[in-house]
Amino acid sequence: MREILRMFKIRREERWLALAVVLVFALLNALTIYKYGDLFMRPADDYWKLFIGRFRVSGYDPITYYVLSDWETRYNVYRHPLLAFFMYLPYLLNQGVMALTGLNGVQVVTALILVAASLYSFLFLHRIFREIVGLSKTDALLLFTLYFSFAYIMVATMVPDHFILSMMMLLLTLLLAGRQLKEGRQMKRSQTIWLFIFTAGISLNNGIKVFLANLFVNGKRFFRPQNLILTVAVPALLMWLFCRWEYKTFVVEKEKARHAQKKQEREEKREKERVLRLETARKDSIRKAQGDTMAAATPVKPTVKKRVYTGKPIGKGEFMRWTDITTSRWETTVENLFGESLQLHEQHLLGDVFRRRPIIVRYDHWWNYGVEAVAVLLFLVGIWCGRRSRFLWLTLSFMAVDMALHMGLGFGINEIYIMSPHYLYAIPIAMAYLLKAKTKVMRLSVRTLVLLLAVYLWIHNGYLLTQYMLT
Repeated sequence: MREILRMFKIRREERWLALAVVLVFALLNALTIYKYGDLFMRPADDYWKLFIGRFRVSGYDPITYYVLSDWETRYNVYRHPLLAFFMYLPYLLNQGVMALTGLNGVQVVTALILVAASLYSFLFLHRIFREIVGLSKTDALLLFTLYFSFAYIMVATMVPDHFILSMMMLLLTLLLAGRQLKEGRQMKRSQTIWLFIFTAGISLNNGIKVFLANLFVNGKRFFRPQNLILTVAVPALLMWLFCRWEYKTFVVEKEKARHAQKKQEREEKREKERVLRLETARKDSIRKAQGDTMAAATPVKPTVKKRVYTGKPIGKGEFMRWTDITTSRWETTVENLFGESLQLHEQHLLGDVFRRRPIIVRYDHWWNYGVEAVAVLLFLVGIWCGRRSRFLWLTLSFMAVDMALHMGLGFGINEIYIMSPHYLYAIPIAMAYLLKAKTKVMRLSVRTLVLLLAVYLWIHNGYLLTQYMLT
């Protein structure tokens, strides 16, 4: 645990870079505060209705705003079992702000969390480039500048969701495992368990990646019965039992009450529509009886909520109903996985697929696909150059978990780009091995391409994002 905590210390040579990074992330968060500040800083009676009803940035859920305003375990406890509890101290801080100012400081408190998580994500990635891969300062600077120019990495640093926290913990796991691989050390049981608690506590499926790190570092020792039982099986079982306890203790009764309230509201709405139809029919009958030749009033039709297309699921079970076997994998790969994740589409900018945005949106210009092709090509060639690196394969195994879930089973495939912080770091890490090419001409060519990509993406994504937030 001490080794993990020491990684959060900012070194002397990192301070100026850290300051510059903090200023950039603070500016991005200021845009979010500017867009929603007038609405969200006012105290409200129903924060859930306010935040969920008014926040519109892609498909992100502003549940963190609600939890920090009126603490409750409103995250999905099976996907984010400890996240509400991690947010309890920030909630108390926001309560203090409310008591002192009379305003809801949730956006500012959330921004502090996001900026801190973004800063440490940068520091961990920078150290991976420098210590594990062995890049120069210039090449490390180029790659993390490129990484944070990716559309949904940039967006994740400024929206009230868990993704930037997940990314920070995954990069921390990679950094620790990379050091141990390089030094020939074993990953301790306590380190694995602590990383699992925080990583899986934020997003349960990412806990698998901690076990993968243990496997890559410890090799055959991973399969020892003692390690499998105490390091893998017991923590996973305890986390699942905690999820069940949390659901029964904090969620189930409130969920039933909310469902009952929604049912009552639907029944009241149907009753109002029925009464209105009867009244309309009565007025029509009176007109006909009086010989009124005017057209009858248009009957009132019940409101029907349009169903959002999410693809055909594998099954109808508690988890299988979220799968998708019909959405095109090729179009998803081109337009979303390596498209929207890296560069925003101008059409349906930051739209939500559960509202009006189609699942597949195409770019307006051919060069958007050219940029995507260059990025993917550098990624693939980087994998080839680093094919003998155990650390690179560990990083790619993290990405493989997400690809199996999203592209294989179809979990969240309709908005896969939102999950980018869980896996997109594999792209610059693979490119890092390409920057270690033996020939000077090759290194110079790659640096030029990376620089051009970074400049273009910062301008393209930065402009569209700013335009959206200032509108």
